[in-house]
Amino acid sequence: MAQDGSTMDEDALVPGVAPYDGPAGGWGALRAVAVAIKDQMGASADTRALLRMNQPDGFDCPGCAWPDPRHTSSFEFCENGAKAVTWEATPKRVDPDFFATHSVSDLWQWTDHRLEDAGRLTHPLRYDPATDHYVPIGWDEAMARIGKGLNALDHADQAEFYCSGRASNEAAFLYQLFARAFGTNNFPDCSNMCHEATSVGLAKSIGLGKGSVTLEDFDQADAIFCIGHNPGTNHPRMLSTLAAAARRGVPIIVANPLRERGLERFKSPQHPTEMLTPKATRLASAYHQVKVGGDLPMLRGIMKALLAADAQDLAAGGPGLLDRAFIAEHTVGIEALRAEIDVQDWEALEQGSGLSRAAMESMAQVYATARNVIICYGMGITQHRHGTQNVQQIANLLLMRGNFGRPGAGICPLRGHSNVQGDRTVGITELPKEDMLARLDARFGIASPRKPGHSAVEALAAMASGDARALIALGGNLAVAMPDPQLCFPAFRKLDLAVHILTKFNRSCLLPARETIVLPCLGRTELDVQASGPQWVTVEDSMSMVHASRGRLKPAAEGLKSEPAIVAAMARATLGDGGIDWEGLVADYDRIRDAIEAVFPDFRDFNDRVRVPGGFRLTVGPAQRQWPTPDGKAHFLTAGDGGAHVPEDRLMLATIRSHDQYNTTIYGLNDRYRGITGRRDILFMNAADMARLGIAHGDRVDVVAAPDRVLAGQTAIHHDIAPGSVAAYYPEANGLLPLDGHDRQSGTPAYKTIPVLIRPAA
Repeated sequence: MAQDGSTMDEDALVPGVAPYDGPAGGWGALRAVAVAIKDQMGASADTRALLRMNQPDGFDCPGCAWPDPRHTSSFEFCENGAKAVTWEATPKRVDPDFFATHSVSDLWQWTDHRLEDAGRLTHPLRYDPATDHYVPIGWDEAMARIGKGLNALDHADQAEFYCSGRASNEAAFLYQLFARAFGTNNFPDCSNMCHEATSVGLAKSIGLGKGSVTLEDFDQADAIFCIGHNPGTNHPRMLSTLAAAARRGVPIIVANPLRERGLERFKSPQHPTEMLTPKATRLASAYHQVKVGGDLPMLRGIMKALLAADAQDLAAGGPGLLDRAFIAEHTVGIEALRAEIDVQDWEALEQGSGLSRAAMESMAQVYATARNVIICYGMGITQHRHGTQNVQQIANLLLMRGNFGRPGAGICPLRGHSNVQGDRTVGITELPKEDMLARLDARFGIASPRKPGHSAVEALAAMASGDARALIALGGNLAVAMPDPQLCFPAFRKLDLAVHILTKFNRSCLLPARETIVLPCLGRTELDVQASGPQWVTVEDSMSMVHASRGRLKPAAEGLKSEPAIVAAMARATLGDGGIDWEGLVADYDRIRDAIEAVFPDFRDFNDRVRVPGGFRLTVGPAQRQWPTPDGKAHFLTAGDGGAHVPEDRLMLATIRSHDQYNTTIYGLNDRYRGITGRRDILFMNAADMARLGIAHGDRVDVVAAPDRVLAGQTAIHHDIAPGSVAAYYPEANGLLPLDGHDRQSGTPAYKTIPVLIRPAA
């Protein structure tokens, strides 16, 4: 009998579904790396690039934002990082002959995996509506058309400037300078879709929308909580950190709807002792399967248990379990929070979370008995209609015992893309602060707009209504990443101008505007040479460390331009000279970094400090118990009626990523740790729910969120997931979520709280 309640015979009846008994990492990871190298790079000498990944003199991984250790090994990369590099460094090409052969209508029938697997872009392209083909275009003509399209708008706010988290600090800074000199703060970006609830929620709570811990803090933690994230797939290098803590005897408490192998046990491919024996490191000391959307009741239950234990200790003559000195000196709002927690009913908390009172009390006991605690969380916390409240309740829990500003303690939001946090730091925001705009204006002699711009949800709504007529996309696959393709896809087609700056062709390019330009750019692994010589860029990881990234590989094609060079060329074509020396900035990226330093004081001595191996850390006030809030205090914040409300006849669906996937990029059709091979049409269900609904393992079903929102023809399988919860792959399930289904405070789409009905396939 498998953990999910299914039998081996049941699994054998469903093609491509079988239990995976191995640990995370291990020989399975090594085999997957070998397959990725063989399929994408063959015998190319460029495979040596893997040895330069995440090294002080190498390039930053194009994947996740997990930080690099101070003392790196020779193999400082993970399985999915290797997939990202081989995907970028592939010798496969989509050149003009490819587009002469394949029309847009033809390519629309391809899967997302096949589109990107075709290879690297080599030439600038323009969509020709007369032939339905992309045709090559010169760089100068492409820029002229972009400038003409932008200048034809009635006003600057009709343009949307999207930024992907793969853009470097240098590219992102020039990008926001271009858009603000043009006259808009419309910056929909990938952070809006993942950790905007962190940016909004923590800013109100502790004064900074980022995490407070460093990698070294994990070495001093006495307990680690992992809530709503899957490190084995989304940030695999974290597994080594968790394994080291587990070997020290540190309790690792997991709360997640699905049992994920990367939270259960790990075998490090870099440890010969583990690889040559059956031994693997157990990670989770307790695994609580909170139901989808049940995080807020769970966090309230933990705090309720902690407050009760605190009162009991005080009554017995003890000092209590709360850090009262810390609370008195550094915080406000504890009484309002206590009042909200006191009225919570245990039965309602159990029903809302899917956990027993005893389970929540046990989590509180581990938390209360550990001196230094780190709480890690991912998009399983943020991508809800109440994502901001979720984040703030985690901060509340940490504040109760003073778990900020000391070694081994703090909050750790696990960012996705490798520089999504850095892009926000250097100005990619629709809500810029006045002091930042004033410094930008003074440095460049412009008059930045003060009107708030559009987030991702707002940008798509404006495109759908016709209020926005142009989109510049610096990386990414925005149309596919967003919810509600029923609305978003037609919105793309209504635009007057769309520009996509990419290494690989994707589905967003197949939604042509009246004028659509695709500009191929250098990848992070590739050598970037400008007028003054070879250049390098910088990125910021999840823990606010800024470090250099140096590409070394030969570019995929002659004439490819870097992202900073492309941004500068678009700016020149649109704005003219305008007093900004765009060519001079791009000629030597040190000049861009000098400008970043002038606008953002936290980057003092930027060029000097970032040349030190490993880089430097930006100021993180809460790590020093300094709270950059209006009153200088950390705030306990109530959540109100923020829980997920599920009609009795519905299950709650969360979208998930497979192990062969990074965001919208699908490297392959396998999901090894969940036992899926060669397919993505899977609905993960609890066995008891299936029995209650009369659904057998392997049945074809339709997932219904509304009469016009149906994910048809999914294969339902037994899986170890919390009762009342189901999961399906992102982005295929995005059509179940309307554009207005988002967190009202942050605008984060609720990809992980979608009420659905399950019915036999039509």
